[in-house]
Amino acid sequence: QVQLVESGGGLVQAGGSLRLSCVASGRASNTVAMGWFRQVPGKEREFVAAAGWTGSSPNYADSVKGRFTVSRTYASKTLYLQMNSLKPEDTAVYYCAAGYSMAVVAGAYNYWGQGTQVTVSL
Repeated sequence: QVQLVESGGGLVQAGGSLRLSCVASGRASNTVAMGWFRQVPGKEREFVAAAGWTGSSPNYADSVKGRFTVSRTYASKTLYLQMNSLKPEDTAVYYCAAGYSMAVVAGAYNYWGQGTQVTVSL
């Protein structure tokens, strides 16, 4: 099993920045990739970004390219999402996920955190 705990969400004005963190524990070393997804009520969980633990370049949704940056620290099994130039449409619950392939669909990930709320006001 892999446990994921996110932190760093909050309320920010449009144009501001937030950094989300996700700490993986348990059998995290067995996973290959981690990703960030987000979800608003009534909509499906949406891919934001993904990164492999080593080697591969991160992958981003078009809606966040140039504004969000994903990074990871293998030694501490921590994934980060630096979010800059935030927009009201970025408001969502953000989830960290871990799995065995660097995919853009939620169903490909095996483990999920509890989510952290990000709210961007005008």
